[in-house]
Amino acid sequence: MSARSGHIDGFANAHLPPRDQWPVLLLDRPEFTYPERLNAAVEFLDRMVEKGFGPRPCLIGRTSAWSYAETLAQVNRIANVLVNDLGFVPGNRVLLRSGNNPMLAACYLAVLKAGGVVVATMPLMRAGELATVIRKAEISHAFCQAPLIDELAAAQPECPTLKCVVAWDKDSPDSLDALMAKASPDFAACDTAQDDTCLIAFTSGTTGVPKGTMHFHRDLLIICDGFGVSFLKARAEDRFIGSPPLAFTFGAGGLLLFPLRIGASTVLLEQVAPKDLLAGIAAYKATTLFTAPTAFRAMLPELKNHDISSLRRCVSAGEVLPAPTWDAWHAATGLKITEGLGSTELLHVFVGGEPDTACAGRTGFPVPGYEARVVDEAGNPVPDGTAGRLAVRGPTGCRYLDDPRQRDYVQDGWNFPGDTYIRHADGQYEYVARSDDMIISAGYNIGGPEVEAALLRHPAVRECGVIGAPDPDRGMIVKAYVVLAPGIAATAETAKLLQDHVKATIAPYKYPRAVVFLPELPKTATGKVQRFVLRQWEKDGR
Repeated sequence: MSARSGHIDGFANAHLPPRDQWPVLLLDRPEFTYPERLNAAVEFLDRMVEKGFGPRPCLIGRTSAWSYAETLAQVNRIANVLVNDLGFVPGNRVLLRSGNNPMLAACYLAVLKAGGVVVATMPLMRAGELATVIRKAEISHAFCQAPLIDELAAAQPECPTLKCVVAWDKDSPDSLDALMAKASPDFAACDTAQDDTCLIAFTSGTTGVPKGTMHFHRDLLIICDGFGVSFLKARAEDRFIGSPPLAFTFGAGGLLLFPLRIGASTVLLEQVAPKDLLAGIAAYKATTLFTAPTAFRAMLPELKNHDISSLRRCVSAGEVLPAPTWDAWHAATGLKITEGLGSTELLHVFVGGEPDTACAGRTGFPVPGYEARVVDEAGNPVPDGTAGRLAVRGPTGCRYLDDPRQRDYVQDGWNFPGDTYIRHADGQYEYVARSDDMIISAGYNIGGPEVEAALLRHPAVRECGVIGAPDPDRGMIVKAYVVLAPGIAATAETAKLLQDHVKATIAPYKYPRAVVFLPELPKTATGKVQRFVLRQWEKDGR
């Protein structure tokens, strides 16, 4: 840690994991050299205005659009409200609850500038889920979009640390809007250290109980200067757009931090159904799209109705991008999707496809500054072409908030995201499965995502999730949960049709011996399929 923290409330520093449980951090690259005293919000806004970006568009929403200078003024007003009206001190945790919009982004940056710790939450979270996060992070303040206040209000009685909840988009004298109207547009940023915690991001729950991941001011710049600038080659003329919530670190990076780091603009949409996203690309002439694999697939039938000719970069993350989706999108648009493997623990993407060389079925190369390797259960590197556990280290790494699972994620200085990968001789990495999604059936190793990709090549399949189910004869069998395309009947004949299709597409032993039809798959708020829920359903006999 730096010699002097800017925090008065020392909760974050006190709840970092023991230093001997941290991963090795690789910070020797010149682009990751930052001053000891560092406030990320200053770098994203004040520095950009100083460089002459003040008049340029910054945050664009459905009802408001702010330049860099206007965004800076709004952020300063919110920071003044925190410090002068709400009893905030540096180091306090502030919960944010809203759909994507310029006001949420301004609150995010204001908390950073005031020296606080952002805890952004998904808009779909319910009272019980919010209470878990609030108690875990001992949150004292919350900013909430007024239409989403009910669940937060229901959680508050169970959260003794949460003393102050302020709403915006609300016509009352105690609203954030009213308090901002009386606040100064000038604010002296908190003198934070580069390794002061500024963000606690909770995992999305694909594997069960969410974990709080702790990130420093410098980490927010690292993901921009690594993946955003040197890998994606983003530029100031770009206009970013996408579907992931800012509470999801994929969204925070791609839709807020990356564009602001280079003086670009970002379109923040609250409605992000495929038609809304395509309409937004056309209306705002967006150049850079961040969204999930399911969204790329869902947009394909609607492409003919929208002009997306402004797009030059497409980025997919959150879960594996099936090769059929990559192929179909490339055929329809001529654009190669950059697939990114990242995690909340490492903040953003650490292995990805370079935009000009991306191809179906390969995740790509380590992002500059990161190292990756594939190892066996003992941690020893395996030969190229052999499946094993992916291990990663770089300038960011896992630091869980007071969680014993730190020892599972970080081993011998390496981060273990829980993925099975193959490294090829050319240095590219190919995804096989989540390590807990590997299915061993009659001695064969079968990756669930490979079966999913085969199923998705059939026009009758809209979505699917594949798991292993216990079987007395084979140990496990492949079991597929399938959401059918409109107009397709959920019959035994359809199941047989899909089974035969998989046999004809990949090795026949990989076909799903059990097929269950569902109206929808269980998903997190970020759109990831919750395969652990499917596995629980299997245990429950569903």
